[in-house]
Amino acid sequence: MNCIIPDTSAVIIGAISEIIETEDIDYPEIIVPEAVVCELEHQANANRSEGIRGLKELQKLQQLQYEGELSISFKGRRPTNYDIKYAKSGEIDSIIRDLARSEMGTLLTNDKVQAETAKAQGIPVYFFKQQYKEKPLSIEKFFDEDTMSIHLKENIVPMAKKGTPGHVNFEVLSEKRYSYKELKKIVDEILDKAKSDPKTYLESEKEGSFVVQSREYRISIAYPPFSEALEITIVRPVANISLDEYNLSEKLLNRIQTSAEGILISGSPGAGKSTFVQAIANYYSSKLNKIVKTMESPRDLQLPDEITQYAPLEGNMENTADVLLLVRPDYTIYDELRKNSDFNIFADMRLAGVGMIGVVHATRPIDAIQRISSRVELGVIPSIVDTSIYIENGKVTSVYETKMTVKVPTGMKEADLARPVIEVRDFETGELKNEIYTYGEQTIVMDMDLVNGTAEGERRKTSVEKIAEKEILRKVRKLLPKKAKVDVEVTSPERANIYIPEEFIPKIIGKNGKRIAEIEEKVGISLGVEVIESKPVSKAPIEVDIIHTNKQIILDLGREKGRKNFDVYIGEEYLLTATTSKKGEIKIKRGIELSDFILDAIEMGLEITAIQKM
Repeated sequence: MNCIIPDTSAVIIGAISEIIETEDIDYPEIIVPEAVVCELEHQANANRSEGIRGLKELQKLQQLQYEGELSISFKGRRPTNYDIKYAKSGEIDSIIRDLARSEMGTLLTNDKVQAETAKAQGIPVYFFKQQYKEKPLSIEKFFDEDTMSIHLKENIVPMAKKGTPGHVNFEVLSEKRYSYKELKKIVDEILDKAKSDPKTYLESEKEGSFVVQSREYRISIAYPPFSEALEITIVRPVANISLDEYNLSEKLLNRIQTSAEGILISGSPGAGKSTFVQAIANYYSSKLNKIVKTMESPRDLQLPDEITQYAPLEGNMENTADVLLLVRPDYTIYDELRKNSDFNIFADMRLAGVGMIGVVHATRPIDAIQRISSRVELGVIPSIVDTSIYIENGKVTSVYETKMTVKVPTGMKEADLARPVIEVRDFETGELKNEIYTYGEQTIVMDMDLVNGTAEGERRKTSVEKIAEKEILRKVRKLLPKKAKVDVEVTSPERANIYIPEEFIPKIIGKNGKRIAEIEEKVGISLGVEVIESKPVSKAPIEVDIIHTNKQIILDLGREKGRKNFDVYIGEEYLLTATTSKKGEIKIKRGIELSDFILDAIEMGLEITAIQKM
């Protein structure tokens, strides 16, 4: 031990200075490999705390040399680009071992593999095993039994969300504003614990972001350039309740026990989805004696030891799914489904026979099924999702079931329009809530409440009727001059009117009505042809498309509604009256009260409509 060659791991944890303090070593010679300095410099440049800590340790050794406690020198070659590229394969570790061999010194390391490799090569080695001392994180002092999350940001007072799902208050914890230096100290503490605590995991590390799961705490760290300032968000579940406390109906409990194999649990952020998922996972594991696994990123569900929680294997959930298909659990919880790949993995595992429970962000009960319907073939939806549970304010508010049938979709009349239809029904009442089917190349999710819905006594057009209008308009425009004025309106599920200038009517009807009959056959409804000037002004509300720009909010009613007067409504409340531009747009400047009303309505999911004035 008179000649010590430390590797990077030993320098970072301060092994050299600790050995000198605790063991009787007379003036040891410390030879630091240049490869170690290179690696520490790279980590420090990447703003990683271990790089800074390692350089501080070398500075401490320089001070000990000045005090006559040891001698320190730097030797060996710096890594090449090849060595850096294959560092994970052991190239830099090999450079350090070569130096230890040539200097006939003792290799000091905290890396178990490095130590075993050195022993295999006959190199003297001192494996310094760092003892983990369990110590709570400093941020834990902010939490009490009602705290859901803590929000710390540079130059901002600490804030906390307290309460239960649906009843949350945002509170100031202290008037003292945190500096960058104070927050950086907390970040270093969290990352250090992720390296030493077996129950703390670094779930994600990207340029500008860390995600750490430390026991029940999910910690998200954002720093420049990803964010404009250093920010730490700590989230913790506030409730851990059993399935019995949800007061589910006997019918639903029986379905969960016997026949629910593809379950989607949906709700808005903070609605209580994770709490319900934990309850149902515990129920399957402890009450029904099922084998339950989870797929999570990060692993923040609070579950008993009987339930194994899997992260993305090598950064990819597909690899995790491959392992789980070999393990073949009774149920797998996928938390949470966001990307196309997530839905595809969920579908593949369910079709392979694994019971699946997926967690989805949604603002309406149908949204979870609608999101998966756009990513998989329509015919397999009932095989993938048989039950959809919607959570709001910590309670189960809606339960839907899906079934496949062949019929004429609601709102259509012709028998030859029959097609496969996915019926989405309320599980408790059996009421038909939605229909999902294809129309042309589009997948339609029809809300049954809107099929016969009314606004100011007028019938509201369905999504199918809007598509039919566009299809008829496209076919008619092909037969007329480009500048000819044309309009189409579906007046009922069985009939639509075409409005064109009088001189073009014979061209649309065709000889003996042949041309109009061909269009009718293709679109599936009967057509009437009228002079465009005689088209009545519709009082039916028109759905408004919202376009955001840096300076304006644009209400787009469609080019055919150009140069007309409209009353605009949010829900059933009147907002304004305006004349559309030539393009059928109403432009509202950002920053005024009207624009704030519209933005609030969009955030709350309220419908914005317009009715043409007489």
